[in-house]
Amino acid sequence: MHLILLPGLLCDRAVWAPILPQLEAGAKFEVAEYSDACGLVAMADRTLAAAPATFALAGHSMGGRVALEIVRRMPERVERLALLSTGFRARPPGTAGEEERARRLALLALAKEEGMREMAREWVKPMVHPSRLADGTLIDAILDMFERRTPAHFAAQIEALLARPDATALLPTITCPTLVLCGGADGWSTPVQHQEMAALIPDSQLAIVEDCGHMAPIERPDAVAAALLAWIRVPPPQTRSSHKMMSA
Repeated sequence: MHLILLPGLLCDRAVWAPILPQLEAGAKFEVAEYSDACGLVAMADRTLAAAPATFALAGHSMGGRVALEIVRRMPERVERLALLSTGFRARPPGTAGEEERARRLALLALAKEEGMREMAREWVKPMVHPSRLADGTLIDAILDMFERRTPAHFAAQIEALLARPDATALLPTITCPTLVLCGGADGWSTPVQHQEMAALIPDSQLAIVEDCGHMAPIERPDAVAAALLAWIRVPPPQTRSSHKMMSA
């Protein structure tokens, strides 16, 4: 099986690195690179252009949005789908949507004024489990990763996310083995949101990783790797039975 790992906002291979040694037991994998692409569709098209005829997809955060765009465009090529710490709705209208835009643009302004690392210090505070904020190794890995990107990358990805399409109607059409996973303390892409996604995707698996925030693959790599390996081993649709719920 060929597995394509899709990074989230400002992320790169480092967000997946802690689980890669364990994934070697179940799949040949690669980490997609689309940091300078403008828009989710462009990210999806770049991934598709470099992909084999068929493949499995695992997307984290913004990468989950890219995965859904790939499924929207070429569902016949996607053998398996894993959506981690992500969402499926468009930016809400009205005040809520404008508040989201303002929060994102405030971080962009900070990145331009004080640099990507200083912006990341603020960004990371609500994005990992509170108990991990004193974990220097984890936090430095996230700050280093964000510092490898530029404010221009950040601006393009913000605009991509603000313009994200609604995938509500797409989810019930997904027929491949699908894993929906998030951290139990993810305040940005909440467990409730993932429960809603899992309910809309036929025969999907839901995994909630305890003591974990938004950065699940790097925060709790053992639990995430175990869930992904179990997903990789799910039989294809013709031999699958009932809906399963997992707890990691």
